[in-house]
Amino acid sequence: MSLTILFMPESAYGPTNNCIGIGDILRKRGHRVVFAAEASWKGKLTALGFEEDLVDLAPPAEEEQDAGQFWKDFIRDTAPEYRKSTLEQLETVTKPIWEALIDGAKYCEPRLKEIVERVQPDVIVEDNVITFPALLTAGKPFVRIVSCNPLEVRGEGVAPVFSGLPADDRSQWGAFNAEYDRTHREIWTAFNEWVVEQGADPLPDLDFIHEGDLNLYVFPEIADYVDARPLGDSWHRLDSSVRETDGGFELPASLADRDGSLVYFSLGSLGSADVSLMQRVIDVLATTPYRFIVSMGPLHEEIKLADNMWGAEFVPQTKIIPMVDLVITHGGNNTTTEALHFGKPMILLPLFWDQYDNAQRVHELGYGVRLSTYTFSNEELTGALDRLLGDGALRERLAAAGEEIRGRDGLRRAADLIEQAGA
Repeated sequence: MSLTILFMPESAYGPTNNCIGIGDILRKRGHRVVFAAEASWKGKLTALGFEEDLVDLAPPAEEEQDAGQFWKDFIRDTAPEYRKSTLEQLETVTKPIWEALIDGAKYCEPRLKEIVERVQPDVIVEDNVITFPALLTAGKPFVRIVSCNPLEVRGEGVAPVFSGLPADDRSQWGAFNAEYDRTHREIWTAFNEWVVEQGADPLPDLDFIHEGDLNLYVFPEIADYVDARPLGDSWHRLDSSVRETDGGFELPASLADRDGSLVYFSLGSLGSADVSLMQRVIDVLATTPYRFIVSMGPLHEEIKLADNMWGAEFVPQTKIIPMVDLVITHGGNNTTTEALHFGKPMILLPLFWDQYDNAQRVHELGYGVRLSTYTFSNEELTGALDRLLGDGALRERLAAAGEEIRGRDGLRRAADLIEQAGA
């Protein structure tokens, strides 16, 4: 039975790439897969075999924009705020992100209703952190994907989402939750009223998205929180969701001809827009005996690599991580789960949103090292590199975990569950 499946991912690369990976499996199984992605993705999804029926989240720009440009600009403009604590960021980073997301949801609601009417989907899949009422009121099975850290699904037994606070020390949980309430209660109340006006059910308290008929979240069992925060029967873990659409990669001769452990460095499509931070890390890495592949991002022309490095604006991350010995990352959920999928230790330099939660989780479980992103010393970074690369027992343990994660095949598990939802 062929289904029509409508995906609506958040515009950033992480959620969109996650949906591309799952959608590609469904497309190859003979289903019609349509993306109601943000308009800057025009042409990039049809090139992968999908239908596009795109939306604007704000009045269209006069010039064509790169994919995900809205969030690249947003992150660049708010970058000075990332030096603040997660508690302080609630007012200056987290709340403005929610406000931008709310504005986008309201702006595209009429267009989304038109798309649903035109496409006539059998299943609707959203990978985002905010509710779009048109997707809920369509009368079709609604699938929610959480491709951020699963602390997004709150519970008394786990640390507050966005806090980066440790699991075994609750001393600051209450203060963080109180500040979240203080900074977000007003915008949540107004958004909830609007959601109800559009015909959707009220939102859970202080959450900006509903649960789905089916709920999927991307996070490996070895790092999950379900012992401390059980989930209902509609929730299903995907230990990983690694797309198979990336092109191949051959190690450049400039690195292949050198000795030393191989390390992948990426701050993601958004974090890499902080050129000063990128250059600071690169300059420290240049002093080490290791080799580095660098995902340079949209401002790649402003970044200067050292002789022991090779990089490009875009690199096929899912083909590179299996080749390396260690990953240096901002802690985005895609990169974090992909590193565990391939069994690699990590050094984490979180910037905003759930990156702190991922960094803390990896650190407290011993799978890597979380550093203070803007105040780490040269010796802390080089010391973490030396220690992790020299820890043979850790690397063996992670390699075994990665093999188990890959065996669970989260990509096809997601496709199976979505098919069942539409049956």
